[in-house]
Order: sequence, then structure tokens, then C-alpha cells
Amino acid sequence: MRGFLTGAALLVAMLPNPASAQAPAANPETSDFDSLQAQIAAERSALKEQRRVLDAQEQRLIELEEALLDKMRAAGVQSAQVAPPDRADTAPPTEGVSSVGVKPVERPPAQEVAVLADRGSVLTKAGRLTIEPTFEYGRADRNRFVFRGIEIPQSVLVGIFDINESRQDVLTVSAVGRFGLTDRIEIGVKVPWVYREDAFVLIPLVQNPPQSGAGTINRSAKGSGIGDVEFLARYQLTDGTGGWPFLTANVQVIAPTGSSPFEVPRDALGNATEAATGFGFWGVSPSVTVLMPTDPATLFGVLGYNFNFGKDVDTRISDAQIDHVDPGSGPNMTAGIGLALNERTSLSFAYAHNWLFSTKSTVRPITVRNGIPTIGDPIVTSTRDLQVGRFLFGISYRVSSRTTINWTVELGATDDATDLRTTLRIPFNLN
Repeated sequence: MRGFLTGAALLVAMLPNPASAQAPAANPETSDFDSLQAQIAAERSALKEQRRVLDAQEQRLIELEEALLDKMRAAGVQSAQVAPPDRADTAPPTEGVSSVGVKPVERPPAQEVAVLADRGSVLTKAGRLTIEPTFEYGRADRNRFVFRGIEIPQSVLVGIFDINESRQDVLTVSAVGRFGLTDRIEIGVKVPWVYREDAFVLIPLVQNPPQSGAGTINRSAKGSGIGDVEFLARYQLTDGTGGWPFLTANVQVIAPTGSSPFEVPRDALGNATEAATGFGFWGVSPSVTVLMPTDPATLFGVLGYNFNFGKDVDTRISDAQIDHVDPGSGPNMTAGIGLALNERTSLSFAYAHNWLFSTKSTVRPITVRNGIPTIGDPIVTSTRDLQVGRFLFGISYRVSSRTTINWTVELGATDDATDLRTTLRIPFNLN
């Protein structure tokens, strides 16, 4: 009897359960799919937020380190290398499958580069005002020998020739102001005061043998006053990351606020009795500046174009009535290298070249007969192109975080260039 009951129990256990046959088996993958997707999305959002917070904290740390170094340099304390943060703790995690080696966040290179102050530099920080007193001196000496006649053997000249010697000294004191609207946009203005002294000697010699001192003209002219005011705007195109150099777009506008060469008083022969302090024409100069830091050197270059706009001058000079003058425009370029000697001192070397196309003038000759002047038909005259090349040398010394002394020397490399120009700039950061 016991065996029968046991067999019956086993048979009942082997029969299918109707309740379990009616309920389908639950699929854990299907039921948890949406939940897992939501969790992954939440984790990714949290990681992005953490990455943003870490980047902001790291930027703040960099700014504090730079401020500490500036104070140490200003106090004359030898600065030590600040230990970098632990990149293993601050490196942002990658999305998706994790890898063994995580690429650190790319940081832009330092923007304190050693270049010529007026040829290439980074922008003024947002909200910062910089005042830059500038002192400049230029000297130009030109000697010209003009011969009109014939030449026979043994260098015997028969005819008329002139000896023309001119000297020009220009001293300029300027107040320059620059302001950073944003970290990428800067505006500035330059207001110069000019003292200029011109001297020239003209000796026309009539045939051989020459008449000693015949017609010699020895004149000088001085002038002082405000020069041409310059306006500047700059926009930083790239920030030096991703293997790109620093690229900055510039535009400079020159206003003819100084005394024009066509406005200064002249004598009966057309010689100026007062030296002009300005160019006399509006000018616009767009350009692009390139900076490529390659520690400890910095390569830099400037490529631009000078647009000079003509105007009606309506001025009589000697026996000519000048109606219209269109000054020459042309391209310009600068290329050089800056070398950082230490944390305070840097040297710069560069070559700059301007190509100015010919100046075209509309002139009407004036003839006087029996005391009555007669104005002739207009004639268009053109001068030759000018090639102005200069070698530049500069030294920069950082006094403190707010003040830097920049000294630049230019030496003329072509006949059309000024022989010597030296410039001293001392910018002060007011905030």
C-alpha cells in the first residue's frame, strides 16, 4: 500500500501544472532594457558635468599659479617649478568602452611670447586697460648726384649737374591705449606728438669749370605738433591649440590729423619753411599676424596691405598747380624670431619690407609772362615705386607683472628706407 502511494505521488509530480503552463516565463533582458538605458544616460550626463567642473577647477589652478609666479618675480624671489596636478585623477573618462591609456586634456601653450612689441603679440585680456608711453627717434640722410650732359674719357664731365643733400630728424612722443573688449577682441588708439627738422643743400653747378657757389641753396625747416592719430582693432582667430599657431586679424586706420605737406607755408621757390608733422592722407592697413611658439623660441610674421586714399589738394607749389594726389599703396610683410633668455628677458630679430607703388599727381604747369600767370593743361605725373626694407632688433625686459620695457632698433636695408629708427615702449597694465 505504501509503495502504491509513493508511485502515485511521483506520477502526480510529473504531470504539468495548468497554472504554470498558462503564465509565460519572464525575460529579464527585455524587462530591464529601458532601465539600463536610462541609467547609462544618467551616468554619461553626470560624467560630463564632472568633466566641466574639473576643467574649470584646473583653469582656476593655472591662473593661481601664474599669479603666484608674477608676485614672486616682482619681489625678486627665484621661482621654482610648480608641481603639475595629478593627471591620473583629473583626466576625463572616455565614453563607452574604457581603455588602459587615457589621453590627457590638451592645454593651450603659454601666451607670454617674446616678439617685437609692435609686430606681433597676443591680445589684451578682457576688461584690461593698457597705457603705453612710446618714444621714437628717426634719422634719414640722403645724398644724390644728378648729371645732365655728356661724358668723355678720363671722367671729364661737360654739362650741368646738381648735388643734393638732405637730412631729416624726427622725434615722436606718443600715448598709446589698448583695451580688451573680450579675450579675442582688442581696440586701441595712438596719439603722437611730433618734432621734425629738415635740412637740405642744393648746389647747381653750371658747366666746366664750375662757378664756385653759383646758386647754392642751403635751407632748413622745423615743425612740431600733433601727428597722425592711429586707430587699431584686432581679433584673435585661433588660440594656439590643435597644432595651430596663434592667428590674429588686424586693421589699422590712420587719420590725417597732423599738418599736411600741402598745407605748410612755402617761399617763392616752393621750398617749405615749416616741416609737416603728418602724412596728409587717410590710410587703412589690414593685416594678419602669425605666432608659432616653439619653446624657447617664437616664430612670428605679419602679412598685410597699405591702402592710401588720394584727395584733391588744390595747392600751388612754385610754378606748378597741384590739383589731385593719389599716394601709392602696396603690400607689407614682416618675419622674425623671438628668443626667451630667461623669465624676464627676451630678444627678437626680424626683417620688414614695404612695397609702395608709384604716387600719381595731376599737375598744371604755370607760366608767367609780363607778370601775368597762365595755367596750362593738366598733366598726370608718376613717381617710381618705393622699396622700404628694414632690419629690426628688439629687446624686452619684464619689470613686473604690470610693466615691461621694450626697445627696438630699425636699420634701413634699402635706399628708400630711413637710415635709423629707435623706439622705446613701456606698457603699463592698469588693472
